[in-house]
Amino acid sequence: MSANSRLTVAAHTLTWIGLYQRRGHEVATSEQIAASVNTNPVVIRRLLAQLRKAGLTDSRRGVGAGWMLSRNLSAITLLDVYEAVEPGPIFALHRSAPDPECVVGHGIAPAMTAVYDGIEATLRKELAGTTLEDVLQNVLNAT
Repeated sequence: MSANSRLTVAAHTLTWIGLYQRRGHEVATSEQIAASVNTNPVVIRRLLAQLRKAGLTDSRRGVGAGWMLSRNLSAITLLDVYEAVEPGPIFALHRSAPDPECVVGHGIAPAMTAVYDGIEATLRKELAGTTLEDVLQNVLNAT
């Protein structure tokens, strides 16, 4: 099973837009962002639509069309981004109910739910403690 990269791509996208705007540009195109991410602009447009729905980006149509941040990087946490692109829990229980007559089938859901709830709480706490400004500063320090 491969790891999900949606949070990373979304953080990359928003951080790139934030830096681009700081350098004096009003809006960024999906083509420009896609070049940095090394993906198809359609992938970026779909992602940006999700981020717009969550209130993290805005778009301009017509002449000078493109994307911009709705808030400063310092006001966007990784939790905000995560919630925009990864709705729902990290882990799921069975798609169909296991055999309730089986001792494991009967008790697996509550046992795993307790573990999953703890993981989810830890993840949310960590993501809430990091802004995209933090991400940008780490990126700039790495260069």
